Amino acid sequence: MAYIGREPQVGNFQVCDDITVVNGQAAYTMQVGGVNVLPETANHCLVSLNGVLQKSSGTSPSFTISGSTITFASNLVTGDVINFIHILGSVLDLGVPSDSTVSLAKLTATGTKSSSTFLRGDNTFAEAGGGKLLQSSLTTASTEQTVATATFTDLTGLTVNITPVSQTSKFLITAYMNVALPTTSGGASDIGWNSKILRDSTTVVSNAVTSSYGSIYYLQGSSNLHLFDTIIGLDDHNTTSQVTIKVQGREPEGNTAVLSKGSAANSYLLVQEIET
Repeated sequence: MAYIGREPQVGNFQVCDDITVVNGQAAYTMQVGGVNVLPETANHCLVSLNGVLQKSSGTSPSFTISGSTITFASNLVTGDVINFIHILGSVLDLGVPSDSTVSLAKLTATGTKSSSTFLRGDNTFAEAGGGKLLQSSLTTASTEQTVATATFTDLTGLTVNITPVSQTSKFLITAYMNVALPTTSGGASDIGWNSKILRDSTTVVSNAVTSSYGSIYYLQGSSNLHLFDTIIGLDDHNTTSQVTIKVQGREPEGNTAVLSKGSAANSYLLVQEIET
């Protein structure tokens, strides 16, 4: 709606800063928080002078308003006290509630208000979620380990003990293994490599295949193989108790494989707790 002149201020109730009376002065600037304010009219102001509410309109008003200036009908003198100037918005319409007047009890929102929640568009209080990283843990295996069995074996150094922050979060687990498969060592036949990630005794993800071949496989007679095996799993742990995340590996025909072989040939296990 268009207005001629200044648009009415609806429902914004303000109390002006204290004003010090100057002897022989009638006009004073009204401010809230050090900023000039402009009441809609004199009738939108409650003014107390020396403990008496002042007349705002009609015959011989006690004061007038022009912009941010209030002018009393006569000069004030030392000893006079402007007790308060209370500016009202339009009293004909509730409009926008005054600052700090809407309590939680007035809302229909559900959930719990706290420093870690916010009011969502569906009128519920909830914690921020979606892709939030709660914690992470990285461990490095830098010592060579020989694996010469078709049975899955714990890989030294690739174990993390971690306590979930939230029961409903997930573990994003990434294991990177630097593995040497020396095809000419000990008369080895065809060779391969399997790995898997476990939470305690539960398999999170495995790259093992149903045959005796490994997921990474090399034929007899080929050159020595140095491979980089990466396996990633997403785990619904459903607990807030400490769990053990570990990596196991095997050479599926029982031949020799060596984890973290060579200089700077480290292997890694990264566990990240996330909210999805």
